[in-house]
Amino acid sequence: MDGSFYVRVGDDEFESTEATTSPWDPRMQHGGPPAGLLARAVEMTRPDAGMPIARLTVDMLAAIPKGRIRTEARILRPGRRVEMIEARLYANDRLAVTATAWRIQNQKNLTEEYAHSAPPPLLPGPQSQEFFTGISPDWGYGNAIEWRFVEGSFAEPGPVSLWARVRLPLVAGESPSPIQHLAVLADSTNGVSGEVPLHDWLFIPPTMTMTVARPPEGPWVHLAARTMIAPHGTGVAQGHLCDPQGFVAVVGQPLLVAPRS
Repeated sequence: MDGSFYVRVGDDEFESTEATTSPWDPRMQHGGPPAGLLARAVEMTRPDAGMPIARLTVDMLAAIPKGRIRTEARILRPGRRVEMIEARLYANDRLAVTATAWRIQNQKNLTEEYAHSAPPPLLPGPQSQEFFTGISPDWGYGNAIEWRFVEGSFAEPGPVSLWARVRLPLVAGESPSPIQHLAVLADSTNGVSGEVPLHDWLFIPPTMTMTVARPPEGPWVHLAARTMIAPHGTGVAQGHLCDPQGFVAVVGQPLLVAPRS
């Protein structure tokens, strides 16, 4: 691990590192860092802190190999208060991930009197970082995040309540924006809340939608996640994301559920 998710090699080109590794296949990337890079591409299309991402849908067209990564984005629907942006990520010159995002104008304190949210559980103290049974302790994405569980763990299937923070920069030399940080974490919803054993089953989301009420404040994000398995090899993972002040976003992922053999 070289201290970054990606090494910057051009205006929008990156080299993926071991810190991106998927738990499914060490040759492939976890979806979180590519989701963060696409959020970055959206934000850089027309930088405006007053127009944050309100909804980001990331569609993974295939497994994402490690290697040279390139992103691009364009505005599909311009607007003063609402706009839509499309972004694409290429892995080794092949289109691997697409995203669409809606940005909505932030109207400072306009609805503050109506903004009420239950606080999340308190942040626990430091914990030993232990992953799924059978997963290498060198799992790149796992080690790039600090995990602190309130309920559940990687070792036991079922719903979880946890705090997490990204420990490495998404792009070398840059601090990730709050929404980029959130996107890196959001794609772990299905993994941390799996209802079937990881060493026997695949439960893979081809897409992830993150709907954001407001950007998080500070590095720590609370994720309450659960997975519901349907009878015929599909399922849905859902996540509720908070910062220490309260609710920030929801995440939804449809799942392909299949035995590994």
